[in-house]
Amino acid sequence: MPEGPSLTLRGVVLDSPDPPALAEFYSRLLGWPVAEADPTWVRLRPPGGWPALSFQLEPAYSRPSWPASPGAQGIMAHLDIEVDDLAAAGAHAVGLGAVLADFQPQEGVRVYLDPDGHAFCLFLPGH
Repeated sequence: MPEGPSLTLRGVVLDSPDPPALAEFYSRLLGWPVAEADPTWVRLRPPGGWPALSFQLEPAYSRPSWPASPGAQGIMAHLDIEVDDLAAAGAHAVGLGAVLADFQPQEGVRVYLDPDGHAFCLFLPGH
């Protein structure tokens, strides 16, 4: 057990030029309800309550590049989402506005880009 104060990760926050629109995408993708919202901040919470997924307004948002390329904003973090059916989950994501990335680094995992260009991976158990 580490010494020091108790720390608990309660969520992940993604920057967005339009937080309500990006939150709507992820709410429909994950089936998570909106827990709080205004034009500059939206928080989704899963049925168990935590960790939350939030979206904050970033007016100077720069769409990241995947894979990374010189001189372009690269992806600094991504979401990993386990699925039981990769093809069905991918079709669901694309139907909501995601794009299958051109570069796919491994089997059993598919990299998608959300409407703002954030990467997320759908993966089968064990990958």
